[in-house]
Amino acid sequence: MSPTARLYLLAYNSLQLLGWAIALTRVLSSCLSAKSFHVAYAAGGDLICNLLRFSFLSGSPAPPLLKSVSVPNKVCIFFFAFVAEGILQSLSFLEVLHAATGLVPSGAMLTLMQWGGRTHFLLAIVRQIAEIQELPQVFITFVAWSASEAIRYSHYALTGVGFCPRWLIYLRYTAFILLYPVGVGPGEIWIMYQSLPFIQERNLHSSLFGRLPFSYYTFVTVLLLCYPFLWLKLYLHLLKQRRSKLGKPHAKKK
Repeated sequence: MSPTARLYLLAYNSLQLLGWAIALTRVLSSCLSAKSFHVAYAAGGDLICNLLRFSFLSGSPAPPLLKSVSVPNKVCIFFFAFVAEGILQSLSFLEVLHAATGLVPSGAMLTLMQWGGRTHFLLAIVRQIAEIQELPQVFITFVAWSASEAIRYSHYALTGVGFCPRWLIYLRYTAFILLYPVGVGPGEIWIMYQSLPFIQERNLHSSLFGRLPFSYYTFVTVLLLCYPFLWLKLYLHLLKQRRSKLGKPHAKKK
């Protein structure tokens, strides 16, 4: 790999690490400081879904639990939401291109599946349905996402400079065993299931799906049926990676 490519990947992975670390810190610190789970969601999850649109900084009503937040703090919160989800979710698509062009040794299809699933979940469902944004499962999902991505990108960044401690390698290929099922099961799948009545009642995304022979409600229903199998494919791939990465030292001893 050329020095330019290495520098680019270091910058990309470092930016992703910074953003996801900010996201995780913001959500958890809000929970601790307010001593309220719901306030933590309003300061973290709700912002991730809504403030990307400049919502309550541009005159739209603020989330109820944030109406007392001062203007300087709103600016800080907006910066967090923009960096953590706006830029990062867009830049995450670059990871698909990295895999497709061979810049990194990852499967392009699996990378696309993860990016597409999260982007659809975040932008097409959570940001569109206010009632869904109040569910505790959204908070759980964002914590699982932020923690797993902060670990993953720290591993990528340090591996890129040729120094990655053994404990981080172990964490990278172990933390997902718990974080991924938590983020997908009680997180994404349950939230999509809970969103179905709202999608049907409001005929969500009818302007797009009106040209198709099926509705968005049907699309999400079928997606829910396929989701466990698609996720299992990714999960088994990660378990295979874990055996490959963490099993090398034992193989050498034999």
